[in-house]
Amino acid sequence: MLQLTDNDYMQKTLTNPNAGFGATAVFMTAISTILGAILFLRFGYALANVGLGGLLAIIIIGHVVTVPTALAVAEIATNQRVQGGGAYYIISRSFGLNIGGAIGLALYLSQAISVAFYIIAFGEAFDPLIPYLPFEVDPLIFKKMVTLVLMTILSVVVILRGANIGMKALYAVVALLFVSILFFLMGQPVTEGIELSFNNTVSNGDGFFMVFTIIFPAFTGIAAGLGLSGDLKDPKKAIPKGTLLATLVGMVIYVIVAFKMALSATPEMMQEDQLIMARISVWGPIIPVGLAAACLSSAIGSLLVAPRTLQAIGFDDILSFDHFNNWIAKGREADNEPVNGSIITIVIAFFFIIIGDVNFVAEIISMFFMITYGFICLISFLEHFAADPSYRPTFKYNKWYFSLIGAVLSFWLMFQMKWTYAALASVSMAVTYYIITKANPDRQGLEKLFKGVVFQLSRQIQIFVQRANKDDQEAHWRPFAICVTEDSFKRQAAFDLLRWVCYKHGFGTYIHFIKGFLNKETYDESQMALKRLINQSEGSKSRLYLDTIISPSYTSAIAQVIQLSGISGKGNNLILFEFSRSNPESLKHALDNYQLFDATGFDVCLLNSSYKGFGYKNEIHVWIGAHDFRNANLMILLAYIISGHPEWRNAVIKIFATFPDSQVEKQRKRLLGLIQEGRLPISLGNVVFLPMGGGETAQKVVMKHSSDADLAIVGFSPEAVKENPELVIDYGDMSNILFVNASQKKDI
Repeated sequence: MLQLTDNDYMQKTLTNPNAGFGATAVFMTAISTILGAILFLRFGYALANVGLGGLLAIIIIGHVVTVPTALAVAEIATNQRVQGGGAYYIISRSFGLNIGGAIGLALYLSQAISVAFYIIAFGEAFDPLIPYLPFEVDPLIFKKMVTLVLMTILSVVVILRGANIGMKALYAVVALLFVSILFFLMGQPVTEGIELSFNNTVSNGDGFFMVFTIIFPAFTGIAAGLGLSGDLKDPKKAIPKGTLLATLVGMVIYVIVAFKMALSATPEMMQEDQLIMARISVWGPIIPVGLAAACLSSAIGSLLVAPRTLQAIGFDDILSFDHFNNWIAKGREADNEPVNGSIITIVIAFFFIIIGDVNFVAEIISMFFMITYGFICLISFLEHFAADPSYRPTFKYNKWYFSLIGAVLSFWLMFQMKWTYAALASVSMAVTYYIITKANPDRQGLEKLFKGVVFQLSRQIQIFVQRANKDDQEAHWRPFAICVTEDSFKRQAAFDLLRWVCYKHGFGTYIHFIKGFLNKETYDESQMALKRLINQSEGSKSRLYLDTIISPSYTSAIAQVIQLSGISGKGNNLILFEFSRSNPESLKHALDNYQLFDATGFDVCLLNSSYKGFGYKNEIHVWIGAHDFRNANLMILLAYIISGHPEWRNAVIKIFATFPDSQVEKQRKRLLGLIQEGRLPISLGNVVFLPMGGGETAQKVVMKHSSDADLAIVGFSPEAVKENPELVIDYGDMSNILFVNASQKKDI
């Protein structure tokens, strides 16, 4: 295992000890990305291909994603101390480190690739200068050389000076950016006679979602501002103010620029000249200068943010390599600057600068940012819905449906923009999540946030069910079963039967009984027992709710549990007891408390378990006798329900009807009628009628015909069993037998 020195522990942190930035730094970082390369290079292209109406729709749809995200970010950031890592920190602390790590790696790659995107766009600003060069040169080679030189200079500056020098440069760059936009708005149309039109486009232009994919990175500036969270003096104030202001200002400027451009040039002009804004501006050269400034500021912002995201990922030990995690988490001693993360980011940026172009890189960035924004909105929605008392943001907008719309729209747009990229991104994130979870199985994943949502859903459903059924009787019976036993770790037959009965059609509660008074010792014993039951349940893939109860007597324990409402919210209607055929002592618990079940209308099942268990789970025999008027339908229903479990998928149900000779024909017509109507999923050949003679007892008949059955279901009368318990005990070497007594006749 890697050993860390005291100095390493001091440096492995997510905050800058000299943090002093405020809301202005967040605003500058965000607005420089929002009003960046897309505005100068691709806005004319978008207007030419989808028209003013389409471009306004793109702006609106884009902000329907980014505005809820900005609100969600502002809210989440005021609920917790947002340390370094920005959006990754927010997601990982809400969704858990495993899924947060998967999203964080995707976010980091998009931020690192963004550096290349803005540097490539910076090279486009040199297009107007190429004709004036004193020597001939290939434009592509010249712009490639410019981008590589600039990337080299920025790399040296960021590694040596870090966030401080970057932020100082950012202020000057943003000022130049606003000046260039102002010059453009003051300019004149390229040609006279242009009328405002919302649908004027070039012929055979690119589709709406293709254009949206290329334009969307313009709206992703809010993540850039978040990335400085570890360098902010007060993130709870700086992030909401800076993020919301940048989002609002950017949206207003985009709408104004769209109208100005639509009134100043034709679609054909905008399609042919990607720097059409220079021809409209009061002073043309200011536009390439503004483009260069915008690209430079955005590149600086991304180059500052991406390493901090990677540093936070290393800090959380997300990757499977301890040495590498500690290497990228380690910051410079003086200011915690993520130098190692910056080196990796620079390498990735150089790679994409060499092989990429603006549109290709824009598509990749859009996809990963859309995933990130979707998850941020989803977090906000789930936090609202979960109603966790620990979620107490000081900034509240309380409109959960904004976040829901933002999340749904983000994930929908992913597949509309480029479904192949969306599918690839989703699969890669799923694989990453699986790898991280396998490496860190002890960490929480999606359940960290969803458990609150599940709690609220179950609460609302239980209340609804209780109110909806307050005056109605259940039309069709389904099992709401409960089992109380002190033999949980001696025999498993009751646990298995209950999980089969409640696998699909009902709800089951399995309670382990501990005799004694509630104190520290018995409470600790109950918690240990519950953990054992949960482990047992996971191994069997059961769907039972597990619990324990401490009580001085079995009677008091039963009196308590039969009054429980149960996890369904409707109460329980069936209780299961289990006893061993070789040691039927537990049978006494059921018989001694029968008046309680009779008073509360419970159906009662007694499971006689033997050393043969449930055999091969191939045959279920249902025995219906002359005295089973109330029990018969419940016995048949239980056989059908049990056979629906995957472990009994090959089971055959056989019905044995034992009636006096005078009743056989009548009962035959009744049962065969139910089968023909489709009410019983049993073939006619599996119904056997056995007239009862005077010399044979019911027990002997059952043992004779069901000796090889894997489960026999037999009716019983509590009065008869109290007088003679052997009626449910003495069954020789048969497999397990379930005895059933229904409180009233069931409808099948």
